[in-house]
Amino acid sequence: MKFTIPLLLLLSLCGCASSINGDAYSSVSPKFNLPQFFDGEVKAWGIVQNRSGDVVQRFIVDIEGSNEGKVTTLDETFNYGVGDGVKHRIWTITEESPGVYSGTASDITGPANAVVFGNALNWQYQMDLPVGDKVYRVAFDDWMWAFNESALMNRSYIRKFGLVMAEVTIFMQRQ
Repeated sequence: MKFTIPLLLLLSLCGCASSINGDAYSSVSPKFNLPQFFDGEVKAWGIVQNRSGDVVQRFIVDIEGSNEGKVTTLDETFNYGVGDGVKHRIWTITEESPGVYSGTASDITGPANAVVFGNALNWQYQMDLPVGDKVYRVAFDDWMWAFNESALMNRSYIRKFGLVMAEVTIFMQRQ
């Protein structure tokens, strides 16, 4: 009984964790245009922080994007200054309807689903994430905000069991 009340309090606090309200960005400009932003070369600089806020990865990504009809392909090459991780990823992103996308990549389990809210885009997906000699299935809540036609900021929340285990911050710039 003495553990029941603290456990219930913890679970209720976890259930109260708020997420970003995309509707708050619906009228903010410039409107995020995924195929246009990722058409050509994009450079990205990012960090991953653990639950304590320590930087466990620092990386640069070279992205080569191309569009054909309603399909955008992103060819990403990662270089790490701190930590280690995936070296290469290819995203195939399909526009399902205006402002609604689905995407696939080899390390993403199932489809990644995205919705545009004005200058913001929200991706939701799961990934089998290698950490050391183990692999964890985690959920990504991935937000991008366009500053203008050539720069955006990306913030990802990596969750396991509903708890944020790590956060990713990435700045991207069209070249």
